[in-house]
Amino acid sequence: MNQKETNNRDAADAFDGSEMMPVLFIGHGSPMNAIEDNDFTKGWRQVAKTLPKPKAVLCISAHWETPGTLVTAMERPQTIHDFGGFPQALFDVQYPAPGSPWLTGLVKATMQKTIVGLNNDWGLDHGTWSVLVQMFPAADIPVVQLSLDYTKSAVEHYALAKELFALRQQGVLIIGSGNMVHNLGRLVIKDNGPGGFNKPFGLDWAIAANELFKSLINDNRHSELADYLLLDNTVRLAVPTPEHYLPLLYILALKQEIETVSYFNDQIVGGSLAMTSLIIDTNLKNAQYARQISLGGH
Repeated sequence: MNQKETNNRDAADAFDGSEMMPVLFIGHGSPMNAIEDNDFTKGWRQVAKTLPKPKAVLCISAHWETPGTLVTAMERPQTIHDFGGFPQALFDVQYPAPGSPWLTGLVKATMQKTIVGLNNDWGLDHGTWSVLVQMFPAADIPVVQLSLDYTKSAVEHYALAKELFALRQQGVLIIGSGNMVHNLGRLVIKDNGPGGFNKPFGLDWAIAANELFKSLINDNRHSELADYLLLDNTVRLAVPTPEHYLPLLYILALKQEIETVSYFNDQIVGGSLAMTSLIIDTNLKNAQYARQISLGGH
């Protein structure tokens, strides 16, 4: 048995017997959500309460783009403060979740459409930890990040993501962290006071694009979502660059026919940033709870 097969077997043994995990796409928005208590962070926390405790988390974050596909391999990933201009309290946040060498090995062995390299330099960027610090504040669940290969098309990313399905069956919670609509160049800040940025407000084109995405998701029209550059002008405004959109495709690729999609935090802030999030699950209780959150039942 070669090393790749050994890693795959050891990881599978570690997860043996777990139920199939849901998958989540989280609209993460501002890094300040890591330290704020608002409707969006309440939504993240409430959804986390509906989940079976994961054996590990694999996060695909908009904030780790690389030439080639990489997976974090360190035992203690650092908390990366990959932003500027925010209060010191945000830079003081640490999320000391352990890494998971066996999950890293499973990811590397499972993804056959590309060579997956091991990375010991990155860690957890704010696309990951700003969400997890709200969802799993104890930081006791191992976390691994998978990078976005910026040399691949959205269609190729969707195909890669399908290979991760086996992880769901072995206790791994897969999270895509980005934003369906993300155009910082069109951002409109109407209120600089406390919580001002997170007050719902969407430009017409941003609302239209967000609704189009949800309609295509609801109809399982994934091929059109993967080939999003062929969609209308509102989508080109909503996705001026792909990195915040691609994590959504990773999650949609993992949906099975019998599963439901439920939305929560379905609001646009700053005019051009959608916080819309979704859970894909076979567990009706989780789906109903997500719907309750989406209606304001915090």
